[in-house]
Amino acid sequence: MIRRFALIASAMALTFNSGLIQAKVSEAEAAKLGGELTPVGAVKAGNADGSIPAWTGGITKPPAGYSKGDHHPDPFADDKVLFTITAKNYQEYAEFLSDGQKELFKAYPDTYKMPIYQSRRSASLPQFVYDETAKNAVMAELIQGGNGVKNAAIGIPFPIPQNGVETIWNHILRYRGESVKRYAGQAAPTASGDYNVIGFEEELMQKYSAKDATREKLLEENVISKFKQSVTSPARLAGTALLVHETMDQIREPRQAWTYNTGQRRVRRAPNVAYDAPGTGSDGLRTSDDFDMFNGAPDRYNWELKGKQEMYVAYNNYHLHSDKVSYEDILKPGHINPDLTRFEKHRVWVVEATLKPEFRHIYQKRVFFIDEDSWQIQVADMYDNRNELYRVGISHGINYYEVPTQWSTLDVYHDLNSRRYLALGLDNEEKMYEFDADLKDREFTPEAMRRAGRR
Repeated sequence: MIRRFALIASAMALTFNSGLIQAKVSEAEAAKLGGELTPVGAVKAGNADGSIPAWTGGITKPPAGYSKGDHHPDPFADDKVLFTITAKNYQEYAEFLSDGQKELFKAYPDTYKMPIYQSRRSASLPQFVYDETAKNAVMAELIQGGNGVKNAAIGIPFPIPQNGVETIWNHILRYRGESVKRYAGQAAPTASGDYNVIGFEEELMQKYSAKDATREKLLEENVISKFKQSVTSPARLAGTALLVHETMDQIREPRQAWTYNTGQRRVRRAPNVAYDAPGTGSDGLRTSDDFDMFNGAPDRYNWELKGKQEMYVAYNNYHLHSDKVSYEDILKPGHINPDLTRFEKHRVWVVEATLKPEFRHIYQKRVFFIDEDSWQIQVADMYDNRNELYRVGISHGINYYEVPTQWSTLDVYHDLNSRRYLALGLDNEEKMYEFDADLKDREFTPEAMRRAGRR
C-alpha cells in the first residue's frame, strides 16, 4: 500500500471510468503554470526538509566540453553518494519506496542496493513546448471514454490532471523531440548472468510534438507518432522489422502495426503488437504495452489518480549511460550493476490501473509512479491475476540537454517469478541518438518497409 502522499491528499484520488469526462481547467488554475507550478505542472517549490530542491529551470544548456554526438558528459560528476539503501536498512526508507522496489531488496538481499545522491531537478523542455502546454491546460479534452485526446498539441496535454487517465496521457504524449533516430540494444540475462545483446535501430517521428503540429491537423489525421524498429544483430535476426502508427483517438482507429520477417520476405499486419503480447525479442520478460513503461490504448483499465508522494527514483543516470562503461560492466546476474546507478528523491504522481472485468491481460493491476517534472514513468509495479507482485519496471533517465528533454537511457524490467530481468535501451557501445534526424512520412509505410527488407 502507498502510505505517503505529499502535497496532494486523498481528495485528489479520482477514479476514471467511461462516464467521467473532466472539464478543462479554468484560466485561473492554468495561470499557476510558470508561477507556483512549473510550466509542465510540477510544484516549483522544494519540500519541507530541503531534500527535494526547488525547480529553477532544469538544465538549460549542455555542460562545457559537450559536442553533438557525445554520450552526454555528466553535469553532476562531482556529486557523492549520500547514503546507500540495502536489504539491511530498506525498511527505514519504506515510505519512499514502491512495493516493487522493496521486493527487489528481498529477492537479492546480498547484491541489490540503491545509491542515493543529492536530488537534482534537471528536467527541462524547449520554450515552445511550455507555451503549448499552457494552451493545452484550458483546451485539451478526453474523448471516447478516455481513449483519445483532442484540442491538444506539442505540449503536455493535462499539466494539471484531474484523473488517472489524463495523467497517463501526459506520459504517452510527453515531449521527446520531433524526429529521432536511436541505436540501442536489449539483453535478458539468465539467472547465472549469461546474455546475448539484440541490437536495434529505431526511428521515431513524433507527429504530436512537431513544431508545426496543430490541434486541428492532429484530430483530422489521428496520428500521434510513427515508429520503426529494425533488428541489427545478431545476424540470424538482422533485418526483422516492426512499423507502428500510433493513433490519438484509439477507438476511431486503433494502433496500426506491421512486421517484416526476413525468412518469409513479407510484410504482414500485426494487430497483436499491443497490450500483453510479448515484446519484440524480450524472451517473454515484458509485454508490448510495457515498452516505454506504458504505451498504447488505456481502454482495458480503470485509472485512479492516488495523489503524489516523495520517492527514491533513478534520475540523472549519466554514469550508467556513459560510453566509458561496457555492457559487461552493466549486465550482472539478477539485476544491473547497482554501482553504476544513481537514485534521488523526487515527487511523483501515483496512478493505479485496475483491469476491467470484461477484458483480459496478464497484469491485473499496475501502479505507476510518474515524475512530476517530466511526466516520465519512473517505476511500474505490475501485479498478476492473484494480485501478487509479478514484475517491476524501473526507468533510468537523463536530460538529453541538446534538445532538451528528460528521457530514459535504460529501462529495466524485473520478473520476480523467474528471477530474471530485461535491460532495454543499452546504448553505451552504440552511436548516440540523433534528435535532428531527417525523417519523412514516406519512410514509414509498409511499402517502404518491404523495399528496405529486399535490399
